[in-house]
Amino acid sequence: MTALLSTPVDADTLGRLHRRLEQAAERADLVDVAYTTIDSPVGELLLAATPKGLVRVAYAREDHDRVLEVLGQKLSPRILRAPKRLDQAAREIDEYFAKNRRLFDLPLDLSLSGGFRRLVQTHLPEIGYGQTRSYRDMAELVGNPKAVRAVGTACATNPLPVVVPCHRVLRTDGTLGGYVGGLDAKTTLLNLEAGA
Repeated sequence: MTALLSTPVDADTLGRLHRRLEQAAERADLVDVAYTTIDSPVGELLLAATPKGLVRVAYAREDHDRVLEVLGQKLSPRILRAPKRLDQAAREIDEYFAKNRRLFDLPLDLSLSGGFRRLVQTHLPEIGYGQTRSYRDMAELVGNPKAVRAVGTACATNPLPVVVPCHRVLRTDGTLGGYVGGLDAKTTLLNLEAGA
């Protein structure tokens, strides 16, 4: 028995075993949060979804393991790498980066946001592709013109960057402000859209 447990397992075998686990867990309805990672021009992105829809997009700089840990605490510990459940999200994000998509048609699960933050995040897709708004513009749009800093916080805590376009929100003076993916990622996204 010890010899069997210490025998190295090749990547093909591990992949096959994981696919079997994924299929069995799906059949038994044991996956509350499915996730995968994809490569993009702004680095590796973690995508996570619940049965309601895409719940999280995370940049590598956010530490994907930490993001999964938080999802386990806030949503459910029943998390599994299940790329097939995220095929549509991965395809739409790839199409966006290839300049073949301007709007996302994904079901979204906004359960990681609440209150004012969620209000702001639901209005972010109203900023058109290739356009920008200021934090002040967004505060006025949501009916609270004095909440400029709160809008900044809502953008900074957006659990669905890229898909919910917080990168399109700039400081009132036109400078970038902050961004969860870093200023290089924000610049890349804005330049991608400006070139359309």
